[in-house]
Formats: sequence, structure tokens, C-alpha cells
Amino acid sequence: GREGCPMEAVYFTLVAILLYLVADQALGAIESAVGHSLEYRSVVFFAILLALALGTFAIIRGLGL
Repeated sequence: GREGCPMEAVYFTLVAILLYLVADQALGAIESAVGHSLEYRSVVFFAILLALALGTFAIIRGLGL
């Protein structure tokens, strides 16, 4: 198996916090564009966060970080 460095959990946590903030900003921009709060705001937020997380963590794993 792959043993990560001891700091790997810290790095992934920091990235997750950053992705949360980016997803929140993206959702705010989408709501501003449509002019009102979205009915399924939490679902849209989850979809944005999931897409960002999958992409970012795939890149991190691919770089071997």
C-alpha cells in the first residue's frame, strides 16, 4: 500500500478548506447571475464542491504530492 507522509492529512485538509471557500464564492456568483437564491442551494453547493474536490485531489495524486 501507499503510505503518505505524515503531513498528507494536513495538506488535504487545507486544500479541502480552500475548495470549500472557492465553492461558496462560485455559488454566490451563480446566485448573483440568476438574481435570486437557488431553490436547491445545498445540492448545487455540493455538486460544485464535489467537482472541485475530485479534480483537485486527482491532480494532487497525479503529481505525487
